[in-house]
Amino acid sequence: MLVTVKKLLKKAEKGGYAVGAFNTPNLEITKAIIQAAEDLKSPVVISTSEGEINYAGLEFISKIVRIAANETKMPVALHLDHGTSLKMALMCIQAGYTSVHIDGSVLPYDENVALTLSVAEVAHKEGVSVEGELGHIEEHSELHKGKIKDLKIKKTDPEQAKKFVKETGIDSLAVCIGNAHGLYEDEPKLDFDLLSKIKDNVKIPLVLHGGSGIPGKDIKKAIKLGVRKINVNTELRVSFIGSLKSALDENPDEVVPYKIFPHALQSVERTVEEKIRLFGSRGKV
Repeated sequence: MLVTVKKLLKKAEKGGYAVGAFNTPNLEITKAIIQAAEDLKSPVVISTSEGEINYAGLEFISKIVRIAANETKMPVALHLDHGTSLKMALMCIQAGYTSVHIDGSVLPYDENVALTLSVAEVAHKEGVSVEGELGHIEEHSELHKGKIKDLKIKKTDPEQAKKFVKETGIDSLAVCIGNAHGLYEDEPKLDFDLLSKIKDNVKIPLVLHGGSGIPGKDIKKAIKLGVRKINVNTELRVSFIGSLKSALDENPDEVVPYKIFPHALQSVERTVEEKIRLFGSRGKV
């Protein structure tokens, strides 16, 4: 069942849990996410970044996710992750996405507002929900040799967040409170005092990017303080690639993809299930 992120987060707000947003670049990972959602009776957001769209092809990946969503009874949102332009957002809306994240966080404040507002005006006319971002979340969803503490993280300003939400009309807000994309040598140190201040000023659901590698106790605390969507990508990639490597090491002469891929699907599925349980969305359908 294909739905908007706004609909999922409205229910999560009432229930006090978070919905997992899991990235996919292909059929295999999409199937694993859907299977985990079905097994645990959980809503999910299936996200594609611009890089993943460029790899898979917008129409291909959109149709893969939409077919999978329409064949399950679980509520599934198809979401653009870190879109950087009005053009990309429009392309995704036309391709059947139910939600778009427009990320103007590297821009000066006024330019971020203008870009986000332009997307929101178009998306809302089409019944598509919009996530904006204030405060820049560093790096990409991969393994990093450095430490998070060495990054130049631009945290979200609570007062500016209140103004940003009012000026753009977005449905959810991605915040930076010490989180970063990818896995590092150290663990993220989330600023819960800042998160609490942001929540006091912002009356829409909050989104936490860079969910990979954040300790479970910190995830649970962030959810208690108002986070309703948590993005996970790197841990899925590690599960998928790690399992493929192991399967090929054990069967170096195997050349049939459909005999190798099931191992990777099962690994990704376990990772998604772990996050669903942690986020509290199990059994919410």
